[in-house]
Amino acid sequence: MNDHTTPLRQDIRVLGEMLGNILVHHGGEELLNKVESIRKLTKDLRSQPDASTYEKLKEEINNLKPPMRSQVIRAFSIYFHLVNIAEQNHRIRRRREYQLREDHGAQPFSLESAVKNLKANDFSKDVIQDVLNKLSLELIITAHPTEATKRTVLEIQKRIAKILKQLDHPQLTKSEREELKDSLQNEVTVLWQTDELRERKPTVMDEVRNGLYYFDQTLFDVLPDVHQELEARLNESYPDEDWFVPNFLRFGSWIGGDRDGNPNVTPEITWQTLQKQRGLILEKYEEVLIELMKRFSHSTAQVTVTDELAQSVQEGETLIGADKKWRVEKEIYRRKFAIILERLRKVGESEVGYEHSEELLEDLKQIQSSAATHQPSHKELKKLRKLIRQVELFGFHLATLDIRNHSGEHESAVAELLKKVGIESDYSERSEREKLHILQQVLKDPRPISLLNEDYSEATQEMLNVFQMIRNAHKEFGERSIEVYLISMTESASDLLEVLVLAKEAGIYRLHADGTVESNINIAPLLETVDDLVAGPEILKTLFEMDVYSKHLGKRGNHQEIMLGYSDGSKDGGTLTANWRLYKAQQEIHEMAREYSVGLKFFHGRGGSLGRGGGTLNRSLLSQPAETLGDGVKITEQGEVLSSRYLLRDIAYRSLEQGASTLLEGAANVSQESEQAYNREQAWEKTMEEISDVALEKYQSLVFGDQDFLTYFNEATPLQELSELNIGSRPMKRKDSSKFENLRAIPWVFAWTQSRQLLPAWFASGSGLASYADKGSEQLEQLQHMYNNWPFFRSTINNLQMALTKADIQTAKEYTALVNDEAIGKRIFQTIVEEYNRTKDILLKITGDEELLDHQPTIKESVRLRNPYVDPMNFLQVELIKELRQSEDKNDELLTEVLLTISGIAAGLRNTG
Repeated sequence: MNDHTTPLRQDIRVLGEMLGNILVHHGGEELLNKVESIRKLTKDLRSQPDASTYEKLKEEINNLKPPMRSQVIRAFSIYFHLVNIAEQNHRIRRRREYQLREDHGAQPFSLESAVKNLKANDFSKDVIQDVLNKLSLELIITAHPTEATKRTVLEIQKRIAKILKQLDHPQLTKSEREELKDSLQNEVTVLWQTDELRERKPTVMDEVRNGLYYFDQTLFDVLPDVHQELEARLNESYPDEDWFVPNFLRFGSWIGGDRDGNPNVTPEITWQTLQKQRGLILEKYEEVLIELMKRFSHSTAQVTVTDELAQSVQEGETLIGADKKWRVEKEIYRRKFAIILERLRKVGESEVGYEHSEELLEDLKQIQSSAATHQPSHKELKKLRKLIRQVELFGFHLATLDIRNHSGEHESAVAELLKKVGIESDYSERSEREKLHILQQVLKDPRPISLLNEDYSEATQEMLNVFQMIRNAHKEFGERSIEVYLISMTESASDLLEVLVLAKEAGIYRLHADGTVESNINIAPLLETVDDLVAGPEILKTLFEMDVYSKHLGKRGNHQEIMLGYSDGSKDGGTLTANWRLYKAQQEIHEMAREYSVGLKFFHGRGGSLGRGGGTLNRSLLSQPAETLGDGVKITEQGEVLSSRYLLRDIAYRSLEQGASTLLEGAANVSQESEQAYNREQAWEKTMEEISDVALEKYQSLVFGDQDFLTYFNEATPLQELSELNIGSRPMKRKDSSKFENLRAIPWVFAWTQSRQLLPAWFASGSGLASYADKGSEQLEQLQHMYNNWPFFRSTINNLQMALTKADIQTAKEYTALVNDEAIGKRIFQTIVEEYNRTKDILLKITGDEELLDHQPTIKESVRLRNPYVDPMNFLQVELIKELRQSEDKNDELLTEVLLTISGIAAGLRNTG
């Protein structure tokens, strides 16, 4: 074991001992001994599989009865929460150690490292500045799948993390250390004594509040810090240059705007969300302004301010009234801050309040310009400079809210509108060519097609209300409040034109009599299925060649956003094929857009789990076609990863720094426009096409070709029980149907993860890779070469390694006992086992390693240490589900215990869906 893990192991040992004290307090030595006995048996079973050990373990678990049983489950679950906190604290500790070591270079994937690499490779100031001016990385928080951990529990975890960090301080006295350890024991006790399961499903506004928590706690401060750190490192490496670092890194949100399949997201809810967001950001500004007001105690008896500032103070005090002005006349900056605070408090309430955030920016920059005339150093103004950047980043809207809905909903609404005015009686039945003709004619006519006094169906009226709400939001909160309308399940060009028609009805898109247009919304297709990804380039080409759409794009800066779905493509075609189709779609769309001089922004709808495109931010970026890094990049940060990435300030900073540094270096390299910069060869792409075809056939032969597969999935996983876990406001299925296509990708992945099979994250990849490697030694050597030299392929192989490591076939076998037809359970499980072994074998041949994840020993060790604690919950889960499903009456106690195992396994594997 490496020496650097010693502090981590010490933290885990201390926390484990504290948990042991609590177990004794609540359940006596009997509870502690029971937990230890089960843990030891599972550990022994891991190190030396043995039939007698297995039987002893099964006996121990079968003999558990309430209330002891739920306490044992909670003991293992709480332990994982503590381990997760300790590991996060260790990441922070390692980063500080790196920064303190003078004999070491910059930390990999740091902003310092990125700038030093650019300098070493002779990138000029002009090239770097040009890259910065075009750079764009947007991270979009979503509620699905919502964090399985309750907000209250997250607060406790944050306090524990803070104490662990304080205990690392080298100059603590003995009494200070003892006091901190007492506080730590108290927090672990509170964690044990707090219910980890929600009593009810969260409402959309609950999810909004949960999302805003991260803006409040970390993102408001961390986001400007990343920009200012980059500026500092550029000034350090290029001291003779003047640098301008634009606000290239931003956050947005889907929470409260994502209507796809969630009837709870209404126009009223979206409006409330925007109000909540504005309320929070105004509070944050007020806190900083009050602090700045304390610091700017300068007197005009000591300094001279600019005439511009003096005049603005006179005018501002007239506006707010004498009773609100600062009482000390010579303290001119405080007089100015008093005006700013009063105007900020009246935003949205009266004419005194600011109408736009640009007005606040102007006032702050007046102070900055004036203070600079009498400050010896700009560094004294760092807090003011940070606030200016915060206002530039967050405005009065905090985070741009995307609106998303299903293409079928738009088609139904447009069909009804067209029928009511007699343009087309049966629009939905028309061919794509006919639809495009009809829609273009409507868009070329300035007149609306909706009737003021007409009775529309509830669904159509709701759709019209959504677009009217967007128009009102632009007036009330500014156009940055809602910039993008996303279309789920985009299958054709008409899907985008239908949204443009609905935008026209609300006045968001307007055609004037002289032929000019206004367009105040970006319309983005979401390409999800394998077929849609293949069709994507042709859909966009059709639109780019269309006069009405070109005029719309012209008003949006000739930029087109395209969202790529990682979940449904993987669910329909398997992870390897889906990821390759995503890669190819980006390449083809990028090349085609260049021909039409259209700028792109690719929006990657990644999940937190591997089966939905998950992984760290920097690895997500590295796995894209290199040439697209110069386009705008947008990525979802889904509910389950928010706490692990953004709960703690240092972790949040590191995650964002990794993404920003990767994008900066990647975009700079691509700016050289050489094939070498793209890091691939054409032969590799042909190889991937062959591998993908075989993998797709293998995947679909099981998922769609085996008539018993759905039975196996429904019975050999806790899918049925997941709906009772109150973690999200959105239904598990798009429709009340048991059909595979109506099942959401999230419960699909969540269920497989719980049963330790993780099938969506790896299945069929082995068949694809092995089919190519088995052709001969040259083919295997080529795969090895691709792994060493192509970031996309390396990322793909490493994600497969991670998936196989987190999966556990021995434990997964237990779930076959839940399949009513034993023959079905055995047969399909055997197919899964054979493919698992095939995949593991080929991965090791490609990487040249002896074991999976040899290249990431820290993660490998983390998984190895967790397994003996996850296994008991899997064993318990199987027994409890079996009992629950056989129970004739509803058994709330049994269901609660099942849900506790689900929550615990999610914490242990650090994944929900």
